[in-house]
Amino acid sequence: MSKFRKKKKGMPAVNTAALPDIVFMLLFFFMVTTTMRETDLRIENPRLPSATEIKKLEHKSLVCTIYVGKAKDENKGSGYNKIQLNDKIASADQVPAFIINARTKVSEAEIPFMTTSIKADKESNVGTITDIRLKLRDVNALKVSYSTQKGSGN
Repeated sequence: MSKFRKKKKGMPAVNTAALPDIVFMLLFFFMVTTTMRETDLRIENPRLPSATEIKKLEHKSLVCTIYVGKAKDENKGSGYNKIQLNDKIASADQVPAFIINARTKVSEAEIPFMTTSIKADKESNVGTITDIRLKLRDVNALKVSYSTQKGSGN
């Protein structure tokens, strides 16, 4: 008789040695590719007007966004004529400084390709949007885009 018994042959255990490497690679991938919202909305989420012919903006890094709508805080007023630049409620007179500040963050060659996007609530006053456009004209920011949602246009 032998002293050694034969072991039963079965399925070998799954090797999990590479599992931490895979988990950290996925974690690193999502950390690199995820972008966080740059501004906190101080106005209510704008209900965008609908349009039939829309085009998606390219080069999002060259877009300055101006929000127009009703302020979330009741202390700021209840009208739909509030303007948000970056993280604060502002007036139309502060729009040129906002655009000039945005221009300092890009190279000189990219300045002609910069676009100003106006995200205005459909209940917003046209006079407020006209004031913004006049201030944009003063600093020669003539490429203006109005954000809409795809719809029937009604």
